[in-house]
Amino acid sequence: MNQRQSSERQLVAVIGRGVVPTDEPFIYADDLGLTRGDGCFDATVVFASTARGGASDSSDSADGPGAQGTHEREVLHLDRHIDRLGRSASALQLNGPEPREWADLVAAALASRHAPTVESMLKLVLERGREDHDGGPVGYLTVTPLPDSSFAERRGIAVASMSGGRTADAFADAPWLLGGVKTIAYATNLAAKREAQSRGAADALFVSTDGYALEAPTAALIVRLGDELVTTPTGPTGVLASITAATLFEAAQAEGLTCTHRLMRMEEVHDSDGAWLVSSVRGIAPVQRLDDREVAFDDAWHQRITALAGFPPP
Repeated sequence: MNQRQSSERQLVAVIGRGVVPTDEPFIYADDLGLTRGDGCFDATVVFASTARGGASDSSDSADGPGAQGTHEREVLHLDRHIDRLGRSASALQLNGPEPREWADLVAAALASRHAPTVESMLKLVLERGREDHDGGPVGYLTVTPLPDSSFAERRGIAVASMSGGRTADAFADAPWLLGGVKTIAYATNLAAKREAQSRGAADALFVSTDGYALEAPTAALIVRLGDELVTTPTGPTGVLASITAATLFEAAQAEGLTCTHRLMRMEEVHDSDGAWLVSSVRGIAPVQRLDDREVAFDDAWHQRITALAGFPPP
């Protein structure tokens, strides 16, 4: 256990109950989220006030945008993550809490004296609930201090490419495959990360069977080609609509950069002017090595991309 986690404990809060003791059970053994992976989640970072120097217009604080306080915490793009959770729930035909209920639970959790004061991961989870039971879905959240590895990855990672086992358009006209839905069934994603680690890399990059770069198990791919930023399109690819990539592109376009959603061959990624794996928890991780090849890295561009995405300097 690292130093951050040794002094700061995870916090748990449940819809309809509020903050609960971390070691208090609230999920039954027959919950379909546990037994079938039938549920969805979303996650983002909670900045400590010292990490960003106060609230900003692009984030929500525990007491509302612009609030001030000794233990002020900022949740990055909370509304967007709640909205995406709602879309995932709709795809699963789950009748979950209203957005306001999630926002209120987050506010209560971060206002708790037990909330971590360091940079943390906020995870919102919605599970189907008990099998053959009328209790309905279970919604809860956790706030967990980030491990040291998350901060190290913002300075650079090695990535191993591997087959995603599908063509780049495998999810076209097949909504039952749940492409782009952030389900809690992440066994394949975690297996890919373990495979990457066995190859001496920190993370994986899925490649379609027809040769296109897709996404990482828990992050989107951003590639720089001169003054153009490119990311994988969603829809038929089944790639998750990345909130970090979307907000980064919005800020980049406001600065006059060209931002494109299109498929990229692996050779294009290898020969790019820079590549990043981006997510709302990890932040902006520059790819320094992809398989057995070095990837171009420009520190000025890395600083710029990080700032455009709303993260503190690495």
